Amino acid sequence: MALDHNGPARTPDSLIDEIRSSAPPNGCSAIWFFGQASVALKGRETVIHVDPFYSDYLERQQGVKRWYPSLLKPEDITAADLVLITHEHEDHLDPWTLSAIAAQCPQAVFMAPAVCRPILESECGIPAERIVDALTGEWIELQSAGGEGVRIKPVPAAHEALRTTGSEREHRYVGYLIELNGVKLYHAGDTTVYPGLADLLREEQIDVGLLPINGRDYFRGERGLIGNMNYREAAELASAAQIETVIPLHYDGFAGNSEKPGYFVQELYERTPWQKCHVMARAERYVYVSPRAFV
Repeated sequence: MALDHNGPARTPDSLIDEIRSSAPPNGCSAIWFFGQASVALKGRETVIHVDPFYSDYLERQQGVKRWYPSLLKPEDITAADLVLITHEHEDHLDPWTLSAIAAQCPQAVFMAPAVCRPILESECGIPAERIVDALTGEWIELQSAGGEGVRIKPVPAAHEALRTTGSEREHRYVGYLIELNGVKLYHAGDTTVYPGLADLLREEQIDVGLLPINGRDYFRGERGLIGNMNYREAAELASAAQIETVIPLHYDGFAGNSEKPGYFVQELYERTPWQKCHVMARAERYVYVSPRAFV
């Protein structure tokens, strides 16, 4: 197999074909990692993208260059049933990627905090009827074009504080609980740990938690970078919330706002060695197998 500077060569077509053809059995979910907070999830047939950030929008608009080139381009995304956006920052709500997905996947539904709706409609060209506001605190039942059911529950996120933009359920920043093919996942979005978060998550009995680890500090704050939990806090949250398997996110997008995932693994090993974790390679397909797969 040919190698490049990013490791074994993977073509965009092969990645999309892999996502489209993967059909894990009940009690299992497939996860792909594409850097920063961008992941794709697959049940038996439903393809979910969370915070897809595949363009060079930030570099062209603001001169902010990615640490490494995106492994996918917006025009590559031809498989999507549901797109979840956690907040309006461009490395999570990427207008060029979302407009391409909307055009290429006419069945796709987009969920985002209510404050994002004007951006999705005006900048991304997504019709209002394809947008669902991410109101926190209640499960939402959705169904893919093929009929597979998916449950979504938006969860408040504190990036770096909890903020609402209307009613008490209209949070500006959210994470998502996702029930897919018998597996419960939590994508935290961008958040710090706030009072009650660990209790909320523990009650949900989460199989897979995807948590940011890049942290925050004074100097990044002075540069206008809003922060997240650091790797120590993420490790403690995973343990306190009794998350079965934890995956770190948001550490490899930009050189000035990064972290070493090895620190996260070492923290877990020293403090909670029973905590299962997985650090994902770029574009890796990781198939999570829950205990329910054997029932």
